[in-house]
Amino acid sequence: MKRRPLTGRGWGCLLSGVLLMLAANIVSARPLLYLGVLLLALPLICLMIVRVPRRRGEVRRQISTDLLAVGETSRVQVRFDLWAFGVPNGIWHDTLPSAVRGEATGAYPQDALRYDLEGVRRGISTLGPLMLRTTDPFGLAQREQAFGDTRTITVIPQTVALDPLPTKVGAAGGTAQTRSTRIGQGADNLIPRPYAAGDSRRRIHWRATAHRGSLMVRQEEEEASPDAMVVLDRAADRWDRPGEEPDPLFESAVTLCASVALRLAQDGYSVDVVDSSGNALGALRGHEEDRDDLMIALAMVAPRGESHDLRSVVGSTPPGPLVLITGHLPDEDAEKLSTAGAAAPLLFAAEASDDAMTTVREHGWRPAQLPSSTVDLADAWASVLPFSTVSHV
Repeated sequence: MKRRPLTGRGWGCLLSGVLLMLAANIVSARPLLYLGVLLLALPLICLMIVRVPRRRGEVRRQISTDLLAVGETSRVQVRFDLWAFGVPNGIWHDTLPSAVRGEATGAYPQDALRYDLEGVRRGISTLGPLMLRTTDPFGLAQREQAFGDTRTITVIPQTVALDPLPTKVGAAGGTAQTRSTRIGQGADNLIPRPYAAGDSRRRIHWRATAHRGSLMVRQEEEEASPDAMVVLDRAADRWDRPGEEPDPLFESAVTLCASVALRLAQDGYSVDVVDSSGNALGALRGHEEDRDDLMIALAMVAPRGESHDLRSVVGSTPPGPLVLITGHLPDEDAEKLSTAGAAAPLLFAAEASDDAMTTVREHGWRPAQLPSSTVDLADAWASVLPFSTVSHV
């Protein structure tokens, strides 16, 4: 909100000056006229004092964590170098996006410029600019000025701790393949390069993409069939989007997607995370940046597009654990939902009838209701364990 050049006290001073000058003319009292002129002139003089001096400043922010998770708190240190005539006194505040919240304000120059941020909504947004509001010694005039550039902040999905799988299953013989059998011909070189036509979307380097603003891919990466796959069905007709507020069930689905992928990676699987159109959201292959790339991709994911047949998403080689996270599951879609030959198919649906749940169970899935609260996700995950390693088609 843009502030007016005069404070409430300043406008009161101007009004008092006008009234005194009118009274002086009515009662012919010269002292009242002098006082009225003084009260009229004082706010204008104060306005010149605060607005005429030129000021420029440089702002640098240091955030304690590069990726801020929903519900997580991070400390922001702000260095503000101000070049001005004298040291003005006032109030500073940093401009915060809706994705975070915090008390980013204080007295200047008395208070240190630092504050705590809490992630409240996933996404990529910006902090800043830094605003400085100063007043004259009488508090009649004010000036608010923006300083410095903005700083990008990424709020990633919250993750919850999940129980490990009771048995280790895979695409070959019912057991997970070892690391050496998964390695393809690619070298372990993670230098990103611009995306070119024909590149696999599973090689997108999400951290470099977010940093440069254009699609980047890994120069080299291990190419192999995944041992596990997590599918996030983000088809628009599966989810409710009331206004501009995020759908709590979709947010729960994204949290479960991230948590399951990390859980499977901890259990020793090579994990691919894709959406229901087959677009890659991330891959966990044991590289240090894999987790961050996946989290950045999930920070930006939103309901869109249409669902596709699961067999076309999984590919010709079915994985061991296959986790499908979807929203509204109609009965007719449940009839066509195949496990694609996965050794351990798990399904989480935000909304499904008893008949739909029975149908997918008969097709080989172990289904569970997707809770709207993230605190219940661990229980929902535990409800599908243990599972049989017998594959179904």
